Amino acid sequence: MDNMKAEKLFQQRKPDSDVSFWSAVVWRLPHPVAGSAHLFKYRLAYVIHDECVIRYDNETGKGDHKHIGALELPYAFADVPALLADFFADIQRWKDENGID
Repeated sequence: MDNMKAEKLFQQRKPDSDVSFWSAVVWRLPHPVAGSAHLFKYRLAYVIHDECVIRYDNETGKGDHKHIGALELPYAFADVPALLADFFADIQRWKDENGID
């Protein structure tokens, strides 16, 4: 029997501007969540004016995916460093496309 518990690897929330912030939390689990093939549970969000415009998560049953504006897209999880890099790249792309400094 596996007695390992979930381990929080990373949790951070930082302002990005006067009206925006990003938040990220990643756990290592003893077993994958339903729909994912890896041992990580994560939730990353970029919020502007109290509206979440980018979110990455792997909620139970849905597996790895991301939300960009109103779109929900599959996400190919490789590892935690790539997850964070992809998230921050999407934030920069959003800012570039929407004229945000």
